[in-house]
Amino acid sequence: MTLSALRHPAAQIAVAAVAGIAFGIVAGEWAGNLKVFGDAFIRLVQMAIVPLVMTSVITATGSMSGAGTGRVAARTFGWMLGLSAVSAVVAVVLGLLLRPGAGMVGLGAVDPALADPDAQPAGWQDTVLGFFTTNIVESMAEAAMVPIIVFSLLFGVALNRHVRATGNALALNVIDQLQQILLGLIRIVMYVAPIGVFALLADLSGRVGFAVVGSALAYLGTNLLGVVVLTVLFVAIVAVRTRLSPWRLPRKLAEQTAVAVTTTSSAVTYPTVLRSAIEKVGVSPRIANFTLSLGLTMGSYGAVLNYTLVVLFLAQASGIELSPGQIVLGMLLAIMLNMGTITVPGGFPVVAVFLATTLGLPLEAAGLLIAVDWFTGILRTFLNVNADTLVAMLVAHPDDAIDRDVYHDRAAAGGTAVTPAGGAEPAGAGPDGTAAGAGPDGTAAGERP
Repeated sequence: MTLSALRHPAAQIAVAAVAGIAFGIVAGEWAGNLKVFGDAFIRLVQMAIVPLVMTSVITATGSMSGAGTGRVAARTFGWMLGLSAVSAVVAVVLGLLLRPGAGMVGLGAVDPALADPDAQPAGWQDTVLGFFTTNIVESMAEAAMVPIIVFSLLFGVALNRHVRATGNALALNVIDQLQQILLGLIRIVMYVAPIGVFALLADLSGRVGFAVVGSALAYLGTNLLGVVVLTVLFVAIVAVRTRLSPWRLPRKLAEQTAVAVTTTSSAVTYPTVLRSAIEKVGVSPRIANFTLSLGLTMGSYGAVLNYTLVVLFLAQASGIELSPGQIVLGMLLAIMLNMGTITVPGGFPVVAVFLATTLGLPLEAAGLLIAVDWFTGILRTFLNVNADTLVAMLVAHPDDAIDRDVYHDRAAAGGTAVTPAGGAEPAGAGPDGTAAGAGPDGTAAGERP
């Protein structure tokens, strides 16, 4: 790896991850002393997530026309629900074919605290009610993302109607500027990402090592295969629909992938995903803000895959044959549960216990899955964040809201052409300084104002 390559944030994070694992294995439990630096990094990112999500959703919704909002929202929800269903089906097919839970040995006991009824969802009614908050400030303090998203959507719709009725966009402009400031704050925080990643992985490898993976290779391998199948399938759908080369995607998604697999948190990765979608892939900011904000809590395709496999694994490990109705119920539960657990690492134990108790599966079989959840969390988050970007591309394509010059590295986001020397100049600028093909109001050709 050359010195110039090491200047790339993704390369720095990758090197820090490998170094952290190696250091943790050598140092053992002493590496836990470094965890405070990793926790500090996570907190620096988390402190901006709630206001960033709120401003992103409000700005995206508030700046759209009524017709545009309906079309974009319909496409967003349609693709999210459709791909979630595909993820669940792939999990069932792989689970039934490979039977990862059959013959499992070395079951671990679940922490008794996890069996506390107060820590488990009471049912689908409570899940639905949890989408709505009675106190938005309390939801913000608790980082309850689903009710925050619902509030922000409604606030954005109300703001949109206010702007159209009065012509006064002051509030919308203020919120948009606040979002830009928050993105700038995240860019500053990401300078210390390699240090935080090194500390987090040094602590983990020092405590766990590699022994924990041994008895769960089948489970992890099935999850990995599912992620590979779904990634290839999703990329193929995007390539067919948008007619954009899929070979450029790995490099464009490299930075967000590095953050995703090292933090195992879609929420922590969200600012990087938003920036990459706009600046590297070329998705219009109005589409990216709306779609990616919703994808943060509702586009958890890796979680749907994993949770569906958990149901099959627990049944197979216990020698229980699930009926078709129980399998379908498990798929629906997986799709429902992903909405409230994907944004923060550590939600898996409650999910595993809830799935086991709801479907009448032995609770003890969840112990091993909880023990190796960090590894499955890597796979879940990898698919979650990258599929969110792919969905944003699918949503943007019908409105011609993907800047193909940005995607093909012919221009930087904002309409500047990339020069061989690495600088930038106005893309095809005319004598008046506007970009070639721009309309009289300065908007790029093919992009709706």
